[in-house]
Amino acid sequence: MTAPRTSTTTDHPPVPPAPPASESEQLLFGGPMRYDYGWARHEFAGAKVTFRTVARQMPRFLKLAGQMAWAADRLALVALLAAEVLRGVAAAVALIATNRALGSLLTPGDVTTVLRAALPAVVAVGVVSALSAALAAVSGLASGRLEPAVFRAATVDFLGIVSRSELAAIEDPEFLAEVDSARWGAGSIQHIIGQATAVLTALFALVSAAGVLSVLHPALLPMLLLITAPRGWGAVRTARRRYLSTQAMLQHNRAGSLISDMLIRPWSAAEVRVHACGPFLLRHYEQMARAAEREQTRLAGAKARTDLLTAFLAGLATTGAFALLGWLVETGSMPLAVAGTAVVAIRTGSASIGGLVSQINGLYEEGLFVADLERLRRDGHRRAIPAGGTPLPERPDEIRVEDVSFTYPGRDTPALDRVSLTVHRGEVIALVGENGSGKSTLAHLLCGVYQPQRGRILWDGTDTATADRAHLFAGIALLAQNFQRWTLTLRANLLLGRPEVPSTQAQLEEAADYADLDPVLADLDRGWDTLLAKGFEGGVGISGGQWQRVALARLRHRVTTPGPDGRLPHLVVVDEPTSALDAKAEIQVFDRIRALTGLGVSVVLITHRLAATARADRIYVLDHGRLIEEGTHDELMARPTEYREAYRLQAAQYGIGDHLPRQTAPAADPDPAPGPDPAPAPDRQETT
Repeated sequence: MTAPRTSTTTDHPPVPPAPPASESEQLLFGGPMRYDYGWARHEFAGAKVTFRTVARQMPRFLKLAGQMAWAADRLALVALLAAEVLRGVAAAVALIATNRALGSLLTPGDVTTVLRAALPAVVAVGVVSALSAALAAVSGLASGRLEPAVFRAATVDFLGIVSRSELAAIEDPEFLAEVDSARWGAGSIQHIIGQATAVLTALFALVSAAGVLSVLHPALLPMLLLITAPRGWGAVRTARRRYLSTQAMLQHNRAGSLISDMLIRPWSAAEVRVHACGPFLLRHYEQMARAAEREQTRLAGAKARTDLLTAFLAGLATTGAFALLGWLVETGSMPLAVAGTAVVAIRTGSASIGGLVSQINGLYEEGLFVADLERLRRDGHRRAIPAGGTPLPERPDEIRVEDVSFTYPGRDTPALDRVSLTVHRGEVIALVGENGSGKSTLAHLLCGVYQPQRGRILWDGTDTATADRAHLFAGIALLAQNFQRWTLTLRANLLLGRPEVPSTQAQLEEAADYADLDPVLADLDRGWDTLLAKGFEGGVGISGGQWQRVALARLRHRVTTPGPDGRLPHLVVVDEPTSALDAKAEIQVFDRIRALTGLGVSVVLITHRLAATARADRIYVLDHGRLIEEGTHDELMARPTEYREAYRLQAAQYGIGDHLPRQTAPAADPDPAPGPDPAPAPDRQETT
């Protein structure tokens, strides 16, 4: 995979140097294992994070998360913010009430009088504490409601953007890097809600303490800063060390996990045993584990030294602050009650500083992925399949490809070079050529998932480049060479041929009969409701040939089931449909595909099995993107052609001379779907 482009997020820290690769890593992997995915560019984002960087980026990250939270659940967001603000106010009120209670308790007089004077303030502290606890519960409830709502909305938005993007965008390495990084953005937004809540709680507590101290005495605020500054510095250093320790272990852990998978997974089990690979892999796993162990020990020592220095500085600052506080009380510059309140406020403010730094650090890292998600939203909408356009005829008499060229991004040689051909209604055309000749590219252009870079594709004179793409897709049924083997039930695999409309069991059974799925169904204990995926409870695996029958049934279901607008496909594109079938089943499949023309559809057949092309209405031979030959089978065999040479080579493999076995004439579709009577194909050539 091509390396992802550099993120556009500013202030990205440099990647810290990784420990040297062990001999095992060098031998087995050529060096450290580093992922080449979009999200990997943020792996070291927290390594050099500074308060300046956070201050510049945090408002934007919080704004993005806030916008999505507002869209997902406004009531929960308002409740969360209101609860946190009120908790901050309650903390300030509690400190003021504490100051008054201490002032009353420290006033000279008899005990009864002192207690009566302090009682209102003590009650106020209790009430405010209870209220703060209730607000914390409200905040937790709102956060618990908001986080999954934001995750759901962001994930649905992300998946919708990607699924609506042009195929050319999905195949673009830079766009794929954005997609890979942005997919983590939905989870990051959910995490940001919780982290932002914790940050707000700590900030409001700190601000409340600072505000009360400023009111009580001008010297108290600098004292709070004196206490919290070393704690904050120590928290940043500790968080960074912990982060770097994790990152230093990443390469080793990846390599070790890969080797352990090689040792225990079924896909490698046979060769591990026959070739005695186990001891070799296990030896290198142990060597890398020892290297990781040494690195972890080294970093643990560095962390211990940092923690010791942090504790010393924090203790020194605390001693100095309380010494200053005692001096102020001794000299009469500060009442004893104010000093007691100051102690409570300082402890309240400084206790949360470590957690605050850690949460801000995490908030910054998660924010990078949120920014990636926002960037994908912009780029995804720009590269989305356009909605609307010129209406297309429901069942065109001809599809004409005129002088079409197409070149894949990053390549100089065109995949198709000025190709022209015509597909008439109700006929079968075959695209023939070596691998890389442009057959599948042309199929994708006919299906509308690629757009010609030169030339036109016309449906009865309407250019598909300006057409309504939804109409275009509705008129096509595709059986791709690498068709999707959905990790779903057999029933769902067929329903995805026409997912927009409800389907009856009778329709599914007709499609199954068409593809001869009965033997497959007979082997499935749960029948239609069997999950076609190994590794899951109740799931089973089926062979490649059985999967091709499932795909053929899905194709038949689409061809014979009208869409929401009543349209039926009129063009069937089939790319190598029998690569995993035996010879007998292959002949049956080709006959069934040709029989679809009885429903009034046209068939574009791509295959290397030239026995199947012999009875196509017209054969087009492609070579390195250019159309070099065309005609019926008999016409191409009557003169020296590339097609004739390939046909004879395949025939020689069967040991039957110059002629491959010809399939029987296509039988009528066993269960033709109701629909319009097919019109005769104009200028259709009959083959012998």
